[in-house]
Amino acid sequence: MSIAHNPLSVEVSLPGEDVALVTVKGYLDVDTTTEFQHHLANQLHHGRRHFLLDLTDVPFMDSSGMNIILRVYQEARELPGSVHIISPAPAVRRILDLTGVSITVPVSESVEEALARVEQARER
Repeated sequence: MSIAHNPLSVEVSLPGEDVALVTVKGYLDVDTTTEFQHHLANQLHHGRRHFLLDLTDVPFMDSSGMNIILRVYQEARELPGSVHIISPAPAVRRILDLTGVSITVPVSESVEEALARVEQARER
């Protein structure tokens, strides 16, 4: 008997020419990361260098979700670009903190804060 959960929903908006705001809703796990990865790869293909990952409505994320985030982080840094996690749910924040991902990938409390960090990085 499997545990049913909400399917993954991923919406992408463009708050800047090379910035993708990726809003994720639902479980980010081994069953759903392929879709998440597809959206990120599509944005990389279209020249986005900065990724704002809004995880507000992600109640659960496993290691496959973290691996996708770390992979896009590495790819973005090579451009150069950046990845920012926005307002993760408490359970997801705990996983990010315990694994050290939140040390590598900046966590912001809002889209505005993440956009400000992107602008600061551009000025360096």
